[in-house]
Amino acid sequence: MLELTMAAVSAAAEGATAGMLMADAPSEPGSALRVGRDGSVCRLATPDDWLFVSRVHLEFLCGPDGGWQLTWLRGSQADPSAEVRLTVGDQARPVAYGGTVPLPRGGSGEVVIQDRTAPRSVNVGFFHEV
Repeated sequence: MLELTMAAVSAAAEGATAGMLMADAPSEPGSALRVGRDGSVCRLATPDDWLFVSRVHLEFLCGPDGGWQLTWLRGSQADPSAEVRLTVGDQARPVAYGGTVPLPRGGSGEVVIQDRTAPRSVNVGFFHEV
């Protein structure tokens, strides 16, 4: 099972966890969890006016072996207005626009969508329960 928690953080509410959302999915091939502005397709939806987040921004997808991967889906713009980074333990690394990275099996970490134009972010914690 993959468990996600999401908090939208702005400079005015830095450190606050109000509005935290949670979602989970079984570790079965094809299971998916999405993060973005479109609540009709995303289990974790960000504020509608946070345009640095695409309609469907991130996808967590379970592969045939029960392992999970993260994809930063390409949006309608050639140059994104956000940056995405994955932190596992004390190691942080950027995720390429349109890129896919594996998540650690049985591990946990955080994915941050950082607005390039304002001090706000979407922080998605993950835990892969095996």
